[in-house]
Amino acid sequence: MHSGEAITSVKNQYARHMIPYVIGFLVSLGLAFYNIVAAITLFMGTLIFFIYQQVTMRRERKNWEQYVLSLSHQIEEVGKEALTTMPIGILVFDQDRRISWYNEQSRLIFELDMAIGIPLDALHSAFDELIEEEEDEATIEVGDRVYRVYYNQIHQTLYLFDMTEEAEMEQKYVQTQTVIGILYLDNYDEMSTAVDEQVRSEVNRRVTVLLNQWAQRHHIYMRRTAADRFFLVMNERTLSELENNRFSILDEVRDATKEQRIPLTLSIGIGCGETTLTELGNLSQSSLDLGLGRGGDQAVVKRHNGKVRFFGGKTNPTEKRTRVRARVISNSMRDLIRESSRVLVMGHKNPDMDSLGASIGVMKLAEFVGREAYVVIPSGETSVGIQRLVQEVENDDSLYSQFLTEYEAQPLIDEQTLLVVVDTHRPSLVISKDILYRSERVVVIDHHRRGEEFIEDPVLVYMEPYASSTSELVTELIEYQAGSRKLSILEATSLLAGIMVDTKGFTLRTGSRTFDAASFLRVQGADTVLVQHFMRQDLDAYIEQSQILRNTEIYAGGMAIAVASDDEAHHQVLIAQSADQLLNMEGVKASFVIAILPDGRTGISARSLGDVNVQVIMEMLDGGGHLTNAATQLEVSREQANVMLKEAIDHYVTDETEGEELE
Repeated sequence: MHSGEAITSVKNQYARHMIPYVIGFLVSLGLAFYNIVAAITLFMGTLIFFIYQQVTMRRERKNWEQYVLSLSHQIEEVGKEALTTMPIGILVFDQDRRISWYNEQSRLIFELDMAIGIPLDALHSAFDELIEEEEDEATIEVGDRVYRVYYNQIHQTLYLFDMTEEAEMEQKYVQTQTVIGILYLDNYDEMSTAVDEQVRSEVNRRVTVLLNQWAQRHHIYMRRTAADRFFLVMNERTLSELENNRFSILDEVRDATKEQRIPLTLSIGIGCGETTLTELGNLSQSSLDLGLGRGGDQAVVKRHNGKVRFFGGKTNPTEKRTRVRARVISNSMRDLIRESSRVLVMGHKNPDMDSLGASIGVMKLAEFVGREAYVVIPSGETSVGIQRLVQEVENDDSLYSQFLTEYEAQPLIDEQTLLVVVDTHRPSLVISKDILYRSERVVVIDHHRRGEEFIEDPVLVYMEPYASSTSELVTELIEYQAGSRKLSILEATSLLAGIMVDTKGFTLRTGSRTFDAASFLRVQGADTVLVQHFMRQDLDAYIEQSQILRNTEIYAGGMAIAVASDDEAHHQVLIAQSADQLLNMEGVKASFVIAILPDGRTGISARSLGDVNVQVIMEMLDGGGHLTNAATQLEVSREQANVMLKEAIDHYVTDETEGEELE
């Protein structure tokens, strides 16, 4: 109520009290014409009551004023006591963010002797952030206590409330939340068939003992649900312990069985977060699938909020795929192609030999099944090797007619069109996102380790990180559908070129199945001389590569980092070749080349000989790849990319060191 309204209300109340006396005086005045004695008596009585009421009201008003004065004094004293002795820290600061007043509780919180005039950030760095961002509140830690800070912008005052007990209760609640996991013995079947019964029993006993001891040590409920699978239940506190020691059980089991012909490795999928048990179970299975898709021998922790963390995966994946699976996938592909009106095949941006070779192979597979197929190629600039391959394709009119740009391919998309994405599983890396999102039926064929980003709802996924290349996978699919039909020399050569480029001439990530695929392609007429023609480096590219490698520094004991000094764009393939070349230098454990890409982004190509997991480093920068071969693209300058790369390397080296100490 406003002061004017309060005064009006008091006046109205006073007027109501006067009405009886006014009436009494008027009646006595009127009565005087008829009976003077009665009039005088009534007048005097009314006057006496009026005087009595005025005296009483004045006494009550005085008592009320004294009460209000006493209450105001009491409130003032209580306010002073609250400011000085209540368990609430109060900091008042000036325009320069220097303390102008603080209460006793603030002195105790920050252990102050004399703080008048000192900057706020001298007490806690979060104060400046809170003021600059104009937030109303924040949570800070001072020593072992937790405080909720409220900011009053008008009076430039900070209020600190001790929330330690609430924080501890919340932490206890979080630590006791249920976590569900699945532990899987990656190559148990292969080990069982590769050794005799006695050795198999001994390995099984040794692994079971290790797992039981590990579960008891960390208070994990573990139940074996199959010969190669265990069900895990734990809480968040236990999960934190496992994360802190980086799931050392992975190394323990691998080391305990490494004497065998096929050492056992583990994959662990963990689901956690504040959600239902059903969802936790789904998260754990999804995590396990992600870990297996990345090559196994690792633990994957997936939270309800979508955050994913990876542990392990630091060894080269051994060949675990079987020809049975390849035959099943080939038959599934055949059925999907038959159900389709046509097939579009698309690789990744800045295609390499593996991407284009695999695309040509899938196109030929569709022809064997009896469906028209087209390869989607980028409309922009490509590498010299890809240009040479396309030039050869142009000489074959029938083959070249099946090469379309993304704009030419879009009108061909209908409800029955099958899109096959090769050599990538990330939507952000495909040649055309429009084609991907418009296609209702998508197949993914890739040999890279699976990352968090993945194409949504594919009808079929064939991911084998144990394979040398996507061209190798596609070649195996063709073997089961070719029958008496043959590939043309150029088609077989394209697939062989894809295998040779990704294996660096059969020197990296090469298994027996790689040579089997290459042998099949040679029988089909693959021309190794033509492959060398595609892979030859011209003089200009060699000079360009030399200019990039001129600015190389050795960082963190064997990490070679080359940053292109010019502002010119360099093709991704040339950057990758530069990283390969740098890896040949003595004392280099891993090589990283940073340069501007044709699309304006900054590319980083990473290579290693196996001692350093460059995939983990590139994943910290939103990239991916393999243990020995990875890359990323960033929307930053070369200088910023160099700083980010060094931070990622430092983080990786720290994790590696901590893992060794814990072992």
